[in-house]
Amino acid sequence: MEKETVRIENFSDAVFAIAITLLVLDLHAPDITAVKNGAELLAFLKGEWTTYLAFTLSFFSIFIMWVNHHKIFKQIYSRNTAIMFANGLILFLVTTVSYPTALLARFFNGEAASIAVALYTGIFVLINISYNLLWYIASRNKKLLRPGITDSAIRKIRNNYLYGLPTYVIAFGISFRFPVIALAISMLLLVFWAISSGKIKLAQE
Repeated sequence: MEKETVRIENFSDAVFAIAITLLVLDLHAPDITAVKNGAELLAFLKGEWTTYLAFTLSFFSIFIMWVNHHKIFKQIYSRNTAIMFANGLILFLVTTVSYPTALLARFFNGEAASIAVALYTGIFVLINISYNLLWYIASRNKKLLRPGITDSAIRKIRNNYLYGLPTYVIAFGISFRFPVIALAISMLLLVFWAISSGKIKLAQE
């Protein structure tokens, strides 16, 4: 069976690359007139720790999303309009990650931290929903999937994406009161997705 999703995958790879590139735009070097010596440079760098934290979290979030996207499309062989629009929703949300990242970098260490973290965790709730939607649409018709894929494998992939959703919702909910804990949950979810991506196997199960 010939794979029909090559153009979708190539376009998606380009969008993921752009989304990661946009993150670096929030990293700023100090003005040369504002820093006179090494001590002042170190002080500036220390003051930017929230920017580095936000960049690191978002970089690896998008990278892991790309890994999962790559592996899920190893299972999808054909496409229809619904799959293309569901994938488009994922790409749209991925490109918006840079904005809540910028807000997190600027406001995490202040009184607006709860709103900044809520926006940051909220975007990942929507991204998780979009991945669930893509797999739901694709798996409704096995003719769209890799030849020989089993019902057990389809359920395993579905459950893998569903497990993350309630955790993202919890992180979003508590971010209004406990932003640090919510952000810590987001970091743990990165580890979960990194590990669980290995469950989406190419081999027939």
